[in-house]
Amino acid sequence: MLDVIEESLHRWRVGLVDDDPSALRATARLLTVDGYDVSAFSSASEFLESLELGIPDVLLVDLRMPELDGVGVIKQIRADDENARIIVLTTFDGDEDIYRAIQAGAKGYLLKDVPREALIDSIRRVHAGETCIPVHLANKLAERVSGESVSEREIDVLKLLAQGKSNKEIGSVLFISPGTVKSHVKSIFAKLNVNSRAEAVANAAHRALIQL
Repeated sequence: MLDVIEESLHRWRVGLVDDDPSALRATARLLTVDGYDVSAFSSASEFLESLELGIPDVLLVDLRMPELDGVGVIKQIRADDENARIIVLTTFDGDEDIYRAIQAGAKGYLLKDVPREALIDSIRRVHAGETCIPVHLANKLAERVSGESVSEREIDVLKLLAQGKSNKEIGSVLFISPGTVKSHVKSIFAKLNVNSRAEAVANAAHRALIQL
């Protein structure tokens, strides 16, 4: 009976989307050796063009890609099939990255250095309808969900803080007064639990709220 189950598992179609050629080849090789029917795509657009052949049983998608990122891919697929089984496979572990992916509909979130056995196990669990996130990443997600979120306007301010702009310069760019900028900065400090602009920028980058 176990042999029959294993044989059926290996008939699953697994899709891979990653703009890193070496990572794409390595993951495809690993899953092919394990017996899965693997389709590899080097861009989101290439993958989306293939959907006329159907959505893979399980999709592994990188998070940050040019043109359309992993979250965008997830949203497009889920718009067509809300039961699509998708795992993010990435090098980024910021709590905002994890939050955005799960919010979009990903059922798993793994880092690219995940051991082979854990990757295979995650594919099987997600295919079975489970959500699969390693404990240390789940803890980050829990902190993100429980904490007060940074607003879109505050992220705009953070991006300009990262460029070293003063309150007056930020206000000029965003068409708000320096006093309003000061209020946003104070709110950012409180939400990120920091005491300086440098700390705020570093914390925001670590959480993937902004990219440096």
